[in-house]
Amino acid sequence: MTKKTIFLSFAAMTLSFAAMAQARVGIKGGWNLANITTSNDGSTKDAKSLSGFNVGVIADLPLVPRILSFQPGVFYTTKGTKSEVGDKNNVTVTNPYAKYTQNPSYIEVPLNFVAKLPVGEHASLFAGVGPYFAFGVAGKNKYEATTVAGTTTGSSSIKWDDDTPFNNGDLNQGRDKWKRFDWGGNVQVGAEISNFLISAQYGIGFAKVYSGEINSTDNKDKNRVFSVSVGYLFGGK
Repeated sequence: MTKKTIFLSFAAMTLSFAAMAQARVGIKGGWNLANITTSNDGSTKDAKSLSGFNVGVIADLPLVPRILSFQPGVFYTTKGTKSEVGDKNNVTVTNPYAKYTQNPSYIEVPLNFVAKLPVGEHASLFAGVGPYFAFGVAGKNKYEATTVAGTTTGSSSIKWDDDTPFNNGDLNQGRDKWKRFDWGGNVQVGAEISNFLISAQYGIGFAKVYSGEINSTDNKDKNRVFSVSVGYLFGGK
């Protein structure tokens, strides 16, 4: 069985488990602001954030009614980063300008535990935390280069490496390929009013995104995603 089959089966089992437990099931989506760490302290100071989106389905499985829930989900989500070299408004022979954008897309399965604070008969504030597991499915690498001779642009599809996170000695692995699998943790806060949800979330990747990178002694090249989302849960309390 391939890793992709295992991953998709796990996602289906997660939602099936929630459905059998008579959980509410709903839809959720919103805006992402993604980046990739560039330094050993885990910061993104040398990279620029990239706008994107997330959309998917979630389930709300009450562990303690109106107090604590388990919320698994399956999402299509975009991540990535962009960087710039030079000043686009001041291009000279010795100072060209270039912009690079990396925009991978994943199928992501978050497994959040959510604590709720009722503030009315049909309203609650909540905070949640949990791991996520993601599978790369698409994406583009883009560039724009400007010199005194003019501007050129181009793009290529992201190359996904199914062999990682294991390093098999393939010398072709490197920064031109992305690891197919990503995993990390989420923290979120939000409000639930009747069956409507609004939340802010921060996703912290624990795995390096580029193929062939197995050194775990620094925090370079890991996904970071801030999201604002809205959703709706079908069913009663």
